[in-house]
Amino acid sequence: MKVITYFKKEIIMKIINTEQVQNSLNFAELIPLLKQSFSKPFHMPQRQVHLLAPEDHSKHDAFALLPSWNEEVIGNKMFTYFPDNNAKHGLPGLFSKIMLFRRETGEPLALVDGTSVTYWRTAAISALASQLLSREDSSHLMLFGTGNLAAYLLHAHISVRHLKKVTIWGRSSEKVQKLINEFSDLYPNISFHASLDVNQEIPYADIICCATGSKTPLFNGKLVSKGCHIDCLGNHMANARECDTITITKARVFVDSLANTLSEAGELLIPISEGIFKADDIVGELADMCKQPEILRQDSDEITLFKSVGTAISDLVAAYLVYQKT
Repeated sequence: MKVITYFKKEIIMKIINTEQVQNSLNFAELIPLLKQSFSKPFHMPQRQVHLLAPEDHSKHDAFALLPSWNEEVIGNKMFTYFPDNNAKHGLPGLFSKIMLFRRETGEPLALVDGTSVTYWRTAAISALASQLLSREDSSHLMLFGTGNLAAYLLHAHISVRHLKKVTIWGRSSEKVQKLINEFSDLYPNISFHASLDVNQEIPYADIICCATGSKTPLFNGKLVSKGCHIDCLGNHMANARECDTITITKARVFVDSLANTLSEAGELLIPISEGIFKADDIVGELADMCKQPEILRQDSDEITLFKSVGTAISDLVAAYLVYQKT
């Protein structure tokens, strides 16, 4: 905790680390809070991502700023992205911090670990979208990806739907098996399986959650069955995508943020460039989904798709919750 003295008044600013974030958050509280927060007024300028060496196309080092504010708090998430860090320096490729200020006075409140908050809010938003768009009787989740986010996603989705089966696909069979072993112990009433043949499994999935670094589609959209809900959250690049054009054209499409997805999400930008999909075909943003239930799933046969690239307001809400509980 840091004490700053301004005009003879001591302002206490908290420094909140990863462990404190992990001890403060749970999906039973965070998911409904996010829904409530997206239903209320907030401001979220388009985020800024700056390449640190734009003249060198072989380097992708970047610095990003994600500002937002609501009636209670102002926040700015800042992160650095250095993809060669692990190989060159033995360090993570991404570092992130969230700075919070009181909305009424502008005084600094806290500096919060942004990496751990991002895991929690990303998984919570994914599950919130499923809660709003997937069929209530959805029982089979297919998860693509075994990275740091995978465990958070499993916990979050299990918290909003009565799942009976989870199929996990990943490039590392060891990571897949580790997740299966861990979650089979935690949730003995759910059957966890490794994906053996995506083409055979996709038609039976009620919810498909994609959280990978893949630059090309993970499955054939022709195989997606009626009533399926698809969530694509791993890709943030305009020239890459986790699902194909067929999937986009079959689905009723929603996004977390129009401004961000229409500048970063290849899942939408590639079909738009092909002249097969239009930005106007997007039904609504997450804020619309939370405020207008009439725009959500129309019937049990409809295929829905939620594309997210991350929102500063969800960082703000999660970080402020941590602040209030620390």
